[in-house]
Amino acid sequence: MLVKGPAKRVTIFVNEDTRHGTEPLWRAVFDLLIHKQAAGATVTRPSMGFGSHHRVHSPDMEATMEHLPVRIELVDTLEKVEELLPTLYDLVTDGMIDVQDTTVVKIAQKEKNLEIKAPHVQTTGPGRMMRVFLGEADEWHGEPLYNAIVKTLRMKDFAGATVYKGILGYGAKGQTHKEQSFFHPGHDSPVMISIIDSAAKIRQAVEIVGGMLQDGLVVISDVEIIRLSHPSPTMEVTDAGSPPCQYR
Repeated sequence: MLVKGPAKRVTIFVNEDTRHGTEPLWRAVFDLLIHKQAAGATVTRPSMGFGSHHRVHSPDMEATMEHLPVRIELVDTLEKVEELLPTLYDLVTDGMIDVQDTTVVKIAQKEKNLEIKAPHVQTTGPGRMMRVFLGEADEWHGEPLYNAIVKTLRMKDFAGATVYKGILGYGAKGQTHKEQSFFHPGHDSPVMISIIDSAAKIRQAVEIVGGMLQDGLVVISDVEIIRLSHPSPTMEVTDAGSPPCQYR
């Protein structure tokens, strides 16, 4: 099963008119990937291309249009790619196979709307809260710093983060920060980001935020986490009959 982290990208280049038995070679490759339960594959037809013979193939050139290139691309685990490669190697008798290291950053799938009938489940456990104090006007590569921090934490699979905008405040420098008004047209209101997760994840968050925060304050405190949720059909159940305590 494909998950976030290191993976392999396989790209297969063949001509559209190259055949495998009675069917196009690209179709035979695609059917093989389905049969072998690859994580997924995409077939594309580039508008123009050339190969080792340096002959340009294009739909606008009638003499070569039947040789248009076809590209089959898939991303899967190292184990799955090693399983597929020997068969692909024998199958692609006219074309090219390219394998590269890659990193899966995100896998998103829409969940089906299921009617929730189970009661709430309460899970508890120790955790840590990290609060980051900064100004609304602080930026990171052209965007608000608080927005960049939240997006980075989400990409790194933190349990959650909440941004609070203050009305009035001041910090170590004694400078007053106010929200925008007719008399104060600036937009440097105080902002606080609250992050709750395990101790190990909070240590990781400190490193991430520390590399982005130029002028601000970070506060960490121990907390007791109480989470109320509806169990999903695939939620793991312990021997005691209750789901394990998780913060994500």
